[in-house]
Amino acid sequence: MDKRIIVALDFNSSDQAMTLLDNLDSSLCRVKIGKELFTACGPQLVRQVIDRGFDVFLDLKFHDIPNTVAKAVSVASDMGVWMLNVHASGGLAMMELARQALDGYGAQRPKLIAVTVLTSLLREDLRKVGVELSPEEQVSKLAFLTREAGLDGVVCSAAETKLLRAQLPEDFCLVTPGIRRAEDAAGDQKRVLGPAEAIQNGSNYLVVGRPITQADSPNAALEEFNLAVSSVS
Repeated sequence: MDKRIIVALDFNSSDQAMTLLDNLDSSLCRVKIGKELFTACGPQLVRQVIDRGFDVFLDLKFHDIPNTVAKAVSVASDMGVWMLNVHASGGLAMMELARQALDGYGAQRPKLIAVTVLTSLLREDLRKVGVELSPEEQVSKLAFLTREAGLDGVVCSAAETKLLRAQLPEDFCLVTPGIRRAEDAAGDQKRVLGPAEAIQNGSNYLVVGRPITQADSPNAALEEFNLAVSSVS
């Protein structure tokens, strides 16, 4: 089974994360460890999750001078993660050096992707930080830069997935957060889409948080998302 759902472990303690993992089938999903959980628990928690049989997307969005990011990417890869990311706005040189840091990992090399525009940002938000392009234009610009740097793909909103899939090669990976069913609250995500539509638009992997992690039965909710994905893939 191609596991296309990535469950976001958005917790601040290992107990919360492990309790959720006790209620998820590792053959049905991958998981994402972000800044909150990693800051609370560190690399040891990452290794524990991997030891439980889950593929880990380490979502730390590295963004710094090229050498610092390259070293961080190398250390993260040593943990055995399946995928990790950087910010595309860190620039071409930063992304190229990050990619080069993975050259020696061979078949164990994790996927390296870049964040384009956060799904919490709208056009007026971008203008406040000096970006006059629309979110769609900025996402496209950064996705092409990511491809030029040799990375495996990007994180993007499902609202931009169809555009990117039409512009970029089929093997360029698109990872989409902000996935919600019709009955789910959008929360702090402003550019959201349902799972079936996201896959139809060309997403490879869907990041899902609260609709699964806060469900009465997380594994049942996960199965619902997988059913929606399988209906169009």
